[in-house]
Amino acid sequence: MGKGKVWNSFEEAVADIKDGDTLVVGGFGLCGIPEKSIAALVQRGTKDLTVISNNCGVDDWGLGLLLANKQIKKMIASYVGENKIFEQQFLSGELEVELTPQGTLAERLRAGGAGIPGFYTATGVGTPIAEGKEEKVFDGKEYILEKGIVADFALVKAWKADKLGNLVFKKTSRNFNPLAAMAGKITIAEVEEIVEVGELDPDHIHTPGVFVQRVLLGGTYEKRIERLTVKKGDA
Repeated sequence: MGKGKVWNSFEEAVADIKDGDTLVVGGFGLCGIPEKSIAALVQRGTKDLTVISNNCGVDDWGLGLLLANKQIKKMIASYVGENKIFEQQFLSGELEVELTPQGTLAERLRAGGAGIPGFYTATGVGTPIAEGKEEKVFDGKEYILEKGIVADFALVKAWKADKLGNLVFKKTSRNFNPLAAMAGKITIAEVEEIVEVGELDPDHIHTPGVFVQRVLLGGTYEKRIERLTVKKGDA
């Protein structure tokens, strides 16, 4: 542990994540992945997890490592490509999957963090997404009820934090991370730099420290490119 919100050990920071807990995890593709927290969970072997995230990484990185270790029981996501292990476990019945439209997933996280238990959306009406959900008509148009998400823990990756847990995200890493940070009862944020209180411009803070309980300094982030496409040079 450390003093205040700043922790020194990823292993200690994830130690109270229990078997069967629900996690919301930031990131999009391989951008803004809380890779150090995920690695600590892999080492710990915590299992039967329900994970809410835009996608499930790739076979050998991000959430794909938890999947390969068979630590995830259920996945709530909007995109499930790029991962053969995911496909195998889903088809064999080992992994429960709840597909959620991307915008709906984002709003479910935001709603949960804002204390809103549910909201109506037209997205998914008339599709399998609507099965089992309450329907209501507003101004002649049909909507379905989606519930806000509140998870036991949130794992996020930011660029910079101060010692009160205020977070700044850099470029595309400001994807699902700010929403995920809102939706966890306990939010664990790993960052590339920790500064003193007062050093961050208040107008540049993306996630207020009230949403963040633990901050850890990570290093040597890989920052992989999921698919590298370059123009061929002239022969």
